[in-house]
Amino acid sequence: MGVHADAVKVLAEWRPGDTAQESLRQAYLGFLAAREDSCERSCAAGHLTASAVVFDGDQVLLTLHPRVGKWLQLGGHCEPADETLAGAALREATEESGIDGLTIDPLPVHLDVHPITCSLGVPTRHFDVRFVVHAPPGSRPKISDESDDLRWWAIADVPNEELRPMIDAARSRDSRAARNGARAGA
Repeated sequence: MGVHADAVKVLAEWRPGDTAQESLRQAYLGFLAAREDSCERSCAAGHLTASAVVFDGDQVLLTLHPRVGKWLQLGGHCEPADETLAGAALREATEESGIDGLTIDPLPVHLDVHPITCSLGVPTRHFDVRFVVHAPPGSRPKISDESDDLRWWAIADVPNEELRPMIDAARSRDSRAARNGARAGA
C-alpha cells in the first residue's frame, strides 16, 4: 500500500475528540491529496512525520532533541521502506529508545503542525501524526545518536508543557480502553 496511501486511509477513518484536532485532520487530508510526495522528507513544502508517545505505566519516555533543544516525544521522518504511519512511529520509537517489545495503538492520538529546519537544512513544516506506544514494564532505554538524553518522566513532571495536549489525549484513550476492556471482561 505504501505510507502515503496508509496515511490517507488512517486519517480518513480516524475521528479525533475535539474540533481543533478535527480541523487539523482535514488540513492533513487536503495536504495529502495535493502532494503525492507529502510523506517524503524531500517535500520542501512540508511532510508528514510519525511520532510515538511512549508509556510505561504512569511514566512517559522523552528525548532531549539535539536540534530543537527541548524534551520531546520520540519519532521522525517516514522512510521509503515504511508501509504505514504506525509502522514508521514504531520503528522510530524502537530505534531512538533501544527498547525491544514496544506495542503501538495503530490509530493516531494527536496531530501537530510545527515549523522546523530539519536534516536537509531547509526551513519546512512537520505534519506530525502521533501514536500511543507502550513499553514492557520496567524497560530501560538506551540513548541513541539521535538524542542528547533520554529518560522516563512522571506524567505530572513532564518538562515541556507543549506536550501536555498530546499526553492528555493519550492518557484519555488509555483510560477509555481500560474501561471498555473491564466492561467486555465483566
